[in-house]
Amino acid sequence: MLVVMQQGATEAQIQRIIDRLIEDGFDVHRSTGAIHTVLGGVGGGDQFDTAVVEVMDGVKEVHRIVSPYKLASRAFRPQGTVVSIKGVEIGGSQVVVMAGPCSVENRDQIERSADIVADAGAKVIRGGAFKPRSSPYSFQGLGEEGLKMMREAADRRGLLVISEVMDSLQIPLLSAYSDILQIGARNMQNYNLLRDLGRIRKPVLLKRGIAATIEELLLSAEYILSGGNYEVMLCERGIRTFETYTRNTFDVSAVPVIKKLSHLPIIADPSHGTGRRDMVPPMARAAVAAGADGLLMEVHHDPDHALSDGAQSMYPEPYAELMQQLRMIATAVGRSI
Repeated sequence: MLVVMQQGATEAQIQRIIDRLIEDGFDVHRSTGAIHTVLGGVGGGDQFDTAVVEVMDGVKEVHRIVSPYKLASRAFRPQGTVVSIKGVEIGGSQVVVMAGPCSVENRDQIERSADIVADAGAKVIRGGAFKPRSSPYSFQGLGEEGLKMMREAADRRGLLVISEVMDSLQIPLLSAYSDILQIGARNMQNYNLLRDLGRIRKPVLLKRGIAATIEELLLSAEYILSGGNYEVMLCERGIRTFETYTRNTFDVSAVPVIKKLSHLPIIADPSHGTGRRDMVPPMARAAVAAGADGLLMEVHHDPDHALSDGAQSMYPEPYAELMQQLRMIATAVGRSI
């Protein structure tokens, strides 16, 4: 249930509504916009009479939310969520680019990567220190050593850091080095991990599972939001279909759908979405045109010798050229990079 307060409603009036909802068994989440305060009531009884709240002082209107996701719904925060991290706003007018290698391999590699992505205009460097690989014999990452290297390289170039957290025990370590914690496709429905991330106040990027519907993605986000962490971003990274030409099928239509259904920023990952570096530029361009709030791309100074995902990692020169193209597309749709 959503309670929209009148413009200028006092704190005392808002608190009375909160107290009443709690009394009736609701967990209450508050969203304060430029004009109205919105109270999201989760739980409670299905037979609760909304008229009881509608007539209380300071209330503008009350709505029942019929979708299974309440806090992730666009109705909870109609103006949209902007995640602000050290001056970088994700979900606003700027399309934020996150780029870098699939995994941190050594100091020289991540230092060169920081220069490459920053020079072309990225605001965030990506890189895995813990890698969930399909084969147990594949490179699994450098762990904390890799995180230290990436943090130092990012700080030298004024970049934010995003890296993947694989289980709850890693949250404190990743939080110490990363500005954004990434939940990979394999962990989208790891509900214990999602609950634990809801208890911290750290931005989270939640990737869509390899066979997940959009509703399932939003319900996974709901786990984090219901814990009180509203700094959540979603990521379309391709889904598994019957097509075998590409690694995954990049669902660019998910971008406008999620923008309609949810207030959360949506990031597009054309690297995992296709698995082919020659497909990354056209899909990145399409994602920006479709309204994506950011891009997550893999870039490596020597992709042919990368320890992981070399086939989908871009060379520096095509990446820089793509960034120039993306700036023109962003301008055409009223945004910037």
